[in-house]
Amino acid sequence: MGALAWLTPRKRAATEASVLAGEAAAEAARKTERPEPDFPVAGDTRAAAFFDLDNTVMQGAALFHFGRGLYKRRFFHTRELARFAWQQAYFRLAGAENAEHMADVRSSALSIVKGHRVDELVAIGEEIYDEYMAGRIWPGTRALAQAHLDAGQKVWLVTAAPVETATLIAARLGLTGALGTVAESVDGVYTGRLVGEPLHGPAKAEAVRALAVAEDLDLARCAAYSDSANDIPMLSLVGHPYAINPDSRLRVHARDNGWRLRDYRTGRKAARVGLPAAAGVGAVAGGAAAAAAIRRRR
Repeated sequence: MGALAWLTPRKRAATEASVLAGEAAAEAARKTERPEPDFPVAGDTRAAAFFDLDNTVMQGAALFHFGRGLYKRRFFHTRELARFAWQQAYFRLAGAENAEHMADVRSSALSIVKGHRVDELVAIGEEIYDEYMAGRIWPGTRALAQAHLDAGQKVWLVTAAPVETATLIAARLGLTGALGTVAESVDGVYTGRLVGEPLHGPAKAEAVRALAVAEDLDLARCAAYSDSANDIPMLSLVGHPYAINPDSRLRVHARDNGWRLRDYRTGRKAARVGLPAAAGVGAVAGGAAAAAAIRRRR
């Protein structure tokens, strides 16, 4: 045993320097600011989450997918289809919302639904969701929403999409509800006009603020999620803003302000998102995008 005595660990007395080092490390650990958890605190009923829809929860724009479904059901003709397809291609390739462009999209949609019954389009919307939207939900964003639900918090979609479409999607995802653009209807029939203005940009922030008052929420404890710099007013309202799949302006703003940033688009996936997905619609939109690229090169 004597020959192996050197293998036995020796107890060393703590020196003054080692004691000082240990105490300093413990004090530093106690004072170090702990990062906030990724997921909401369970049981905080005065907190809620607000999610933008297009490119945040769903790849592409809900209104475009809805238009594809209506074309399939002969609500409009090939000329309008080409217009919708180009608008979808622009939205995907640009990766950002343009106010004038989105106004043109809404004008197209309102002219298409004018004269149709609200309940008719709601029923059709259920079918269109299954056909074109269900497979385009970002799993990562869906998981974030579920985390809030699991913590006992309410989760709302806040979108410029029609409120009927937004409410349908929220219900399918098991969310609390939705705030969306309201199209005017008389006796259950769409008139082709809006009530007020689209729920876009600052209007989203006002809607969230009003809902927070009605629901007795503390916005400092709430979270908001969006891909677009247009939603900076909404994101700035809450204590926990997240940039999801952000456009370039929001990415810069998020980094400058220390906001959390998540991008679920891998390089290959992001490239695919930039291309129209549907046969037929994709062919028209792809041709339009190619023509635009050729014009730019010329």
